Amino acid sequence: MIQGILGRKLGMTRLFDASGEVTATTIVEAGPCFVTQIKTLDQDGYEAVQLGFEQVRQNKLNSPERGHLKASKAPNVRVLREVPVSDLDGIALGDEVKADMLRQGERVDVVGTSKGKGFAGVMKRHNFRGGPKTHGQSDRWRAPGSIGSGTTPGRVMKGMRMAGHMGDERVTVQNLEIVRIDPDRNLIAIRGAIPGPKGGLIMIKKRGVDL
Repeated sequence: MIQGILGRKLGMTRLFDASGEVTATTIVEAGPCFVTQIKTLDQDGYEAVQLGFEQVRQNKLNSPERGHLKASKAPNVRVLREVPVSDLDGIALGDEVKADMLRQGERVDVVGTSKGKGFAGVMKRHNFRGGPKTHGQSDRWRAPGSIGSGTTPGRVMKGMRMAGHMGDERVTVQNLEIVRIDPDRNLIAIRGAIPGPKGGLIMIKKRGVDL
């Protein structure tokens, strides 16, 4: 059984349940995905499947991509990602994977790429409190302060938290609840926020599965 599915983040909204309680949710267009490659224990040393997502025109793909997809009997897709499986029974090349592989109330992990923040200082990037605001202090409010001692060790230690590039990295949010599923439109409503901007590529995987 395939343990994950690819999708696009469409944005956030509010949903009301039967009792009138409101829930903040993120809407995801999950699938349809297609099995483009099957990894077997004998040939590859592990079991997994490669999923293709987001159909495009043939001229949007290069020759190696078209040849790979033609061999798998899958349509022309833009995105290829590998997802784990519990077993390979009943899985064939070209199989279609839709949002109905998940169910309402199920808990999932969501993997995405966080929004890029560019170059950020230590207060924004690492939640430093900043320097003192009084007693003659003039221009050190948002400065990092000391980054190490003098003669010993005489260098800046590895891993020192400093200003630098923030965001635009792989982020996994765990144990999110699926609030609602629209299988006809391949839409999934997930409780809470997930990483990335609107239109960002995400992967939804079942709980307890390593990617």
